[in-house]
Amino acid sequence: MTRVSRNFSDTVEKEALPAVSADVIFASSRFPNYKIGAYNHIVNVKGDPKVLSMKEIVARETALLLEQQNRLSVRDLANKFEKGLAAAAKLSEEARLREAASLEKHVLLKKLRDALESLKGRVAGRNKDDVEEAIAMVEALAVQLTQREGELIQEKTEVKKLATFLKQASEDAKKLVDEERAFARAEIENARAAVQRVEEALQEKEQMSRASGKQDLEELMKDVQEARRIKMLHRPSKVMDMEHELRALRVQLAEKSKHSLLLQKELARSKRVEENLSHLYELDGAEVLGSYLRIKPCSDIAPELSKCAIQWYRISSEGGKKELISGARKSVYAPEPFDVGRILQVEIIYDGQLIMLTTTGAIDPAAGLGNYVEALVRKHDVEFNVVVTQMNGVDQPSESIHVLHVGKMRMKLRKGKATIAKEYYSCSMQLCGVRGGGNAAAQALFWQAKKEFSVVLAFESERDRNAAIMLARRFAFDCNIMLAGPDDRASLGT
Repeated sequence: MTRVSRNFSDTVEKEALPAVSADVIFASSRFPNYKIGAYNHIVNVKGDPKVLSMKEIVARETALLLEQQNRLSVRDLANKFEKGLAAAAKLSEEARLREAASLEKHVLLKKLRDALESLKGRVAGRNKDDVEEAIAMVEALAVQLTQREGELIQEKTEVKKLATFLKQASEDAKKLVDEERAFARAEIENARAAVQRVEEALQEKEQMSRASGKQDLEELMKDVQEARRIKMLHRPSKVMDMEHELRALRVQLAEKSKHSLLLQKELARSKRVEENLSHLYELDGAEVLGSYLRIKPCSDIAPELSKCAIQWYRISSEGGKKELISGARKSVYAPEPFDVGRILQVEIIYDGQLIMLTTTGAIDPAAGLGNYVEALVRKHDVEFNVVVTQMNGVDQPSESIHVLHVGKMRMKLRKGKATIAKEYYSCSMQLCGVRGGGNAAAQALFWQAKKEFSVVLAFESERDRNAAIMLARRFAFDCNIMLAGPDDRASLGT
């Protein structure tokens, strides 16, 4: 075992040294690209055949710049110069890295040559000849590396020149862009000033034409009046006839003015009476589904509502069609789902005088009622707890709980297990909100199952009452039946 050098930790045997041929031919004139791995083993790095040399890259970039210089705009040319400057800087950095790598290669070759020189003095015979050949090969590699370094230095000089040229060209392009921008702004300002001058001239001309046209019209009217006056002077009989007609017209106008004045006084007197009457009552309550509206006296001289005739109407917000609500003759009315989106009006008649009160707007839907009904529609049968307050027009003193079933094909009323009424949807069936009934009207509905059976049902809440009406009408509509209250089918279009 012999030591190669003090810088190497591995030892080799004499017999392990392979013979090196003197006529060895290298595959490339460049120094091989390798790196030192674990345990100082040399690992070859596969080179990329597609990688171009630095000189070829510089030549290609210069050719592209010269080719595109004539067809690029000023701003594009400036951007291209900046990109070229960045590429040149990158190439300069790559050259610096290659120079550092070359220096490392020189150090490695020197270490290898020293090791071979040390080994040469310790071997004899054929192995010594092989070592000398290896030393000669290393010196040849050193010469090639020196030549390559010269080429790299020359390429670095060219890259620096190109970088300087691109930097100067980039600065010139920026100056040119600034000059062009300033020139364009000046042209735009001049154009704006010219347009403004033209607009001012047009406005001045239009004003002058209007003034001259008005003056010409006045002169023309004067000429026409003068011509008429001259013509009338030559026809005195016609002028006298016109004067008589004018006097007669003035007399008729005075009589019409007196009659009109009398009518205006009568109309003002009638309006004062109507205003006084309209201020006697007002509508109290929220204009939303689930509440109720009440006629409220707002004056001490207002007649008692029990002595007045009352009738409620619904008015379409689109066409203004006025529809009578059958049976709504009380001072209290609870809107039902059919009233949503419509305006309610009530007429109060007392001693031949008509007083009309109207809601400020259309009835609004109840919040969340639509989603609640859509959730109930998915069920085959929906149950509601109710109390029967009237049956066939007779008040019911008992307040026992009943159950109202609203199904997809029929409705049923039962008490416990006993069925009171069960009817399929038909044209004779009627369903609507109670039209009157005090504060509880918003929770009650009228149901006529058939001609000889009708009930008034009170629900636990306003939402259940309105949901039951909407759900029953939805299921009845699926059966081609319009379910409504008395005299409401005409307004529904059936």
